[in-house]
Amino acid sequence: MRIIIANHIDPSIRNRTDLWAWTQRALWGARNGDIVVLCAPPDPHFLRYATALTGTDPSQLHLVTVPPGQFGHRLLDPQMLTHPALIDQVRSVLAGHGGTRAVQEVWALWPSASVARFATALGLAEKLPGAGFLAQGGGELVNNKTVFRMLAATAGAPVAAGTVVRDPGEAAAATQRLLENAGAVVVKQAHNGAGVGNELLVADPSLATGHAGARHQHQLAATNLIEGIAAYWSERWTWASADGRFPVVLEEFIPDARTVYCEQHLTDTGIQPTEMGELRYTSRRLSHESVPLRDLTPAVQKQLLDGSARLAATYRDVGYRGRLSTDAIVTPQGQVLFTEVNAQVTGSWHIYEVFAHHVVHANAAPERTVTESHVPAHWTIPDGATFHRTLTELGLGYDPATRTGVIVSMPIVDPPAGSGAQFTFSTVYDTPAAHDAIWNSLDTRFAAPCRAAA
Repeated sequence: MRIIIANHIDPSIRNRTDLWAWTQRALWGARNGDIVVLCAPPDPHFLRYATALTGTDPSQLHLVTVPPGQFGHRLLDPQMLTHPALIDQVRSVLAGHGGTRAVQEVWALWPSASVARFATALGLAEKLPGAGFLAQGGGELVNNKTVFRMLAATAGAPVAAGTVVRDPGEAAAATQRLLENAGAVVVKQAHNGAGVGNELLVADPSLATGHAGARHQHQLAATNLIEGIAAYWSERWTWASADGRFPVVLEEFIPDARTVYCEQHLTDTGIQPTEMGELRYTSRRLSHESVPLRDLTPAVQKQLLDGSARLAATYRDVGYRGRLSTDAIVTPQGQVLFTEVNAQVTGSWHIYEVFAHHVVHANAAPERTVTESHVPAHWTIPDGATFHRTLTELGLGYDPATRTGVIVSMPIVDPPAGSGAQFTFSTVYDTPAAHDAIWNSLDTRFAAPCRAAA
């Protein structure tokens, strides 16, 4: 038995208010007998759908909803993990299934100190890997992009030229220095994901691109660069530093680089690489993620694995235990430069561990690839029922016999009137042409609003 906690980044670090659908991806990891702690009751359709693919009996899961707290049922309130009613409910489940001795692990999406308090309240601190480290707020430390650059230097892992800055004046001076060797600089918030906390600050207009991991972009005026840099930081420091709460990372932008990652599992006894994948961006948004990553040259793959292992060892020495993603770019010259570490159960976990490894067996002959996609902006999908019905009509749902088709990754929330649903889904295929055929079929159906409503 595991106790699975479907939480997200602590609101004290970064304020997110409505992520119940995204956190329900934790259900992909649930197996018979597990306790799953959620901020809201699971979406019934998604629960049946996910467990059918994983081979789990939903009646054998113990689904527990935390008290609403400050976020209602839109996000798990960390303070509610030690609410007496929740602790009593979990204890009641444990009492009927062997007690605390039956628990093999306490496992959370986000390494919060509140999870350590929850485990301690149940007498299960020893079942939470790295509990002492998490109890002291270590989750913030190992998910901080400014700390990453410090630990990467300690590990000897190669990174892009850059620095950490702590005020607008320091930021302006560092930006000017970096722009002497590069036509653009990436500005990074200490805490954010999927490129949302990154801005591409461009001096050379030819480097403006929507295919890099930066949601925001700013073109500096060509007339007076120094004044333009100063004006930029006067305007954007508050955003970049989260109202002055955190330092900010500046990095030289490397054009035409691939974005890749290597995930690791850190335990008390060692470090194990779990998967490598690639991220792709369209219109400054993360659009596709593919696993397994098979097309790196041996030299590049060795750089990625070696640097990832060094980073993982350093984070393990600091005290972190659990899943860890080392993100990197591959330059056009074939050099691997690491860009950040996410010490948490990332949005990649369900794609490789559950879809690719457990459901699809992607490395078994004949090999399959799994590509997760966000619904593109030009699609209009009115609701989840329409999307699932369309998969059935077009014969595009995942087929275990052929090991191909579409897997919907999360509950599909009904969108506001006049807009389309936003969610992620994975396409399983054998060749790029097969992926394109599935994508084009969905694009034909959903690109026009009138067809989406049909």
